[in-house]
Amino acid sequence: MQPVRDAGRLWIWCDALGAWSQAHSHLYFQVHKRQPQLDSNPLDGLKSTNPFSMVKYATEDVAPTPKQESLVINPEADKVENGYANMPNTPKATDLVPIMAEKRTGMYRFAVQSVHLRECFAEFLGTYVMLVFGMGVNNQVTNSENEKGTWLSINICWGIGVMIGVYCSEGISGAHMNTAVTLAHCVYGRLPWWKAPGYMISQVVGAFCGAFTIWVMQWQNLNKIDPNRETTQSSFATYPGVGIFNLTAFYTEFIGTGMLVLAIYAITDTKNRPAGKYGNAFAFALMIMALGMAFGMNTGYAVNPARDFGPRLFTLCAGWGTKTFTSHHYYFWIPIVADLLGGVCGAGLYRLLVEIHHPQTPLL
Repeated sequence: MQPVRDAGRLWIWCDALGAWSQAHSHLYFQVHKRQPQLDSNPLDGLKSTNPFSMVKYATEDVAPTPKQESLVINPEADKVENGYANMPNTPKATDLVPIMAEKRTGMYRFAVQSVHLRECFAEFLGTYVMLVFGMGVNNQVTNSENEKGTWLSINICWGIGVMIGVYCSEGISGAHMNTAVTLAHCVYGRLPWWKAPGYMISQVVGAFCGAFTIWVMQWQNLNKIDPNRETTQSSFATYPGVGIFNLTAFYTEFIGTGMLVLAIYAITDTKNRPAGKYGNAFAFALMIMALGMAFGMNTGYAVNPARDFGPRLFTLCAGWGTKTFTSHHYYFWIPIVADLLGGVCGAGLYRLLVEIHHPQTPLL
């Protein structure tokens, strides 16, 4: 099967043994010079055309030795368990970074095998990235008194932050990055209830750390603009606008979060008109921009309990005091309760009017 392997026959020729070495065993010399065929016997062509087809060849056909794989792929590596709708179209890339069964080296020594723990890591990172962009643009615009940005730039930057957060976590955890989304998935059976605490805690901690990151970056500006920490807390957590009652704020957050989760269910509905495995992140970004432009005036559109509670808890620890929880008649509970209820109702509305009416796949 290897012509070069038979090159020693030329040396025998040169050593005065003559053409006998080339001619003996009839056509044996030709066998090695034919191109091996992967899907057929290399001798088939010769047997069908030469008059000596009944002659026994010097070697019998031998099955090739199977190639030993040096890397063993863990079948559970980065398995998508959840996703917005179990995301059957979420691309997986286990072939790019295989999990080795042998001794790990470098950073792979710290790789975890728990699927749920990896999901929590992904939720933390996605929420953290989203909050770094969001808190960053909030502080830049307000601390510069609209010189370095506008309300439009706030909405655009929040949308981009969501998009990058989705890229960070969608293939692992489904990129909830929102406690209201997690609760809705649990209510409608898309996420096991036992996973909810891990998801929610990861989201709140990610939001807390994102607020801390921007607080360090804006430290000098905050000391110059608000040395006594009286007014700038609104750059981190959300508060109702001037003259807005808590009831109006509750209604605004309820509707805004309902539209958010309804849109998520629509975008990821594979039986309707899904954005596709490469379009989800961009669709989510546009959705967040639209939410800010439509529902941001009354409350600053938290539409996410983790996004509001994490930074609010940070401002309590960072010198703004208890007013972060007591101001506006204890407003802090509204972005939690209204958003959780709104998310469940928004998802339920889509399921009630669209999803449950899809033709059922027949059982085979």
